[in-house]
Amino acid sequence: MTHATPAAIAASRAPLERADFEDVVGDGRPLSRLEIVATSASTNTALVGLVTSQPDGWGALSGYVADHQTAGRGRAGRSWATPARAALTGSYVLRPAVSRAEYGWAPLVVGLATVRALRRMGVGAFLKWPNDVVVEHGARDIPEWGRWRKVVGILCEAVPDQDAIVAGIGINVSQDASELPVPHAASLATLGAASLDRVALLRALVAELRDAVAAWERGDDIPALVTAACATIGWDVAVDVPAGPNASTSPVTGTAIGLTASGGLLVRTANGDQEVLAGDVRVRRA
Repeated sequence: MTHATPAAIAASRAPLERADFEDVVGDGRPLSRLEIVATSASTNTALVGLVTSQPDGWGALSGYVADHQTAGRGRAGRSWATPARAALTGSYVLRPAVSRAEYGWAPLVVGLATVRALRRMGVGAFLKWPNDVVVEHGARDIPEWGRWRKVVGILCEAVPDQDAIVAGIGINVSQDASELPVPHAASLATLGAASLDRVALLRALVAELRDAVAAWERGDDIPALVTAACATIGWDVAVDVPAGPNASTSPVTGTAIGLTASGGLLVRTANGDQEVLAGDVRVRRA
């Protein structure tokens, strides 16, 4: 495994400049709009607010990127923060020409795009259902994660009163082990990636995001594409489902055997196959 040099880390943590992305913004290009700010508490919160107040100013595939996100939000209200410019943190407006019934696929379509972007950078990335990107790495198992390490978190949120989704993507880039919040987290640097170039990564990400959304809108076989990129299929899992009036306090345990038509995870349990629409997946050891 290679290790990032101090020079590579320093170069990666240079501020992003809007001028580096002129050729990927505009009509017929991956993004319709791109704003880069030095700091944001949460790019998702900021962009949902902007799209709500200025819907005509934030078209499909507009992007809002922060060099430093100080209070990022994950699924189920979790917080997420990184050192300044050590990650690529941004949110993007999706206005997919699909039915609202298909919106459950949004985090998986966004995840597929992110997987493809990281593979362009030479990283062996896979989806972890429903909204993480992971890499198999390391010489030891970590409880509930095995040898998989999380390098990306994704949060998709519907914009109130609009046919729009804000998709937040946070990619760990140059953190060392001491800068990562939990043992199962990784960065491109700790994974030994050949490049920590955030400019190249953002350019790859927005191109893949455009292509993945276009495939979704065309009616391509998104379930097959996502399944092929999803590491979770085949795992023995325990899935903690969100609390609710009819929710069980016990996890759904069994083998993940596929995805359902709505983007849920199909788990083969001792009592038959069960669809899980949302939840935290843990690797289960026999």
